Amino acid sequence: MEGGKLSDSELLVVQMFADRIEAELAHSALEAAGIPSILRTDDMGGLRPHMALTNGVALLVRAEDAQAAAAVLADDQRLPPR
Repeated sequence: MEGGKLSDSELLVVQMFADRIEAELAHSALEAAGIPSILRTDDMGGLRPHMALTNGVALLVRAEDAQAAAAVLADDQRLPPR
């Protein structure tokens, strides 16, 4: 991680979500655990939220954080079981 930013070359999808709300909950759980993450969705910047239903919302983390992120997400009671 250079300058506190996540670089595309080091990102992995840790989990896919059917909607942005679940993805945001997971994103906040990772942030609370000190794991930087970003969301990737193809919903035209929020103008067409229904597009996320077919494409999903990806939660991405650095490769070195993937195992810790998966553990945090598995323990988060706010998220539906996967």
